[in-house]
Amino acid sequence: MRIYSAPDYYHASRIAANIISAQVIMKPDCVLGLATGSTPIGAYEQLVKWYEKGDLDFKEVRTVNLDEYCGLDETSDQSYRYFMNHHLFDHINIDKANTHVPSGTAADAEQACADYNEVIRSMHGVDLQLLGIGHNGHIGFNEPGEAFDKETHIVTLSDKTRQANARFWDGDLSQVPTHAITMGIKTVMQARKILLVACGEDKAQIMKDAFTGPITPEVPASVLQLHNDVVLVGDEAALQYLL
Repeated sequence: MRIYSAPDYYHASRIAANIISAQVIMKPDCVLGLATGSTPIGAYEQLVKWYEKGDLDFKEVRTVNLDEYCGLDETSDQSYRYFMNHHLFDHINIDKANTHVPSGTAADAEQACADYNEVIRSMHGVDLQLLGIGHNGHIGFNEPGEAFDKETHIVTLSDKTRQANARFWDGDLSQVPTHAITMGIKTVMQARKILLVACGEDKAQIMKDAFTGPITPEVPASVLQLHNDVVLVGDEAALQYLL
């Protein structure tokens, strides 16, 4: 495990973007596993800037996203497909046919999960998986207590996760979906390289629990201790117990 510490969110985002861009340069047709939420926005902004400068070419890149809310389609400004288009895909030369986000509106959600697993297998797995980490240790929407051997599946979101995401609905918890489709821990762990980004003092304790504590489903991110190629990037506040 390699750890990169930065003085603040901006510089941590640049480090993360550097790692992602290196993957794209080394393997132009790579498969990137992408994440949403506030943490990766800075990295996506930096990737767009480098693309606009002519430093990066995404035309052969393929992507799979970690998760999507059940009940939201891509026209909803809170859907993760919308997020990815808005923050990255609309601003680079990626073929959107090569970008994949789980369907939150499929008539048969279980079949949608199986189909998503097949999409990932058809691309021979993920080269680089980008992750954030929740305050309860969740990665993707894999909540505490979930088995480590699951692939893409439907989850019931915990109250803590829904409360943390309520800010995107102006604090109205009643508007936050109760379920989501998420890539499972098994699928995440099959990625050839994992990049986890965490910033802010509020992430310090869970980073300590996940990477210095026992490996347990009660802290889903702790399973990353078993992966042979994990990079942690964060600001000094988030990484204070790991440095």
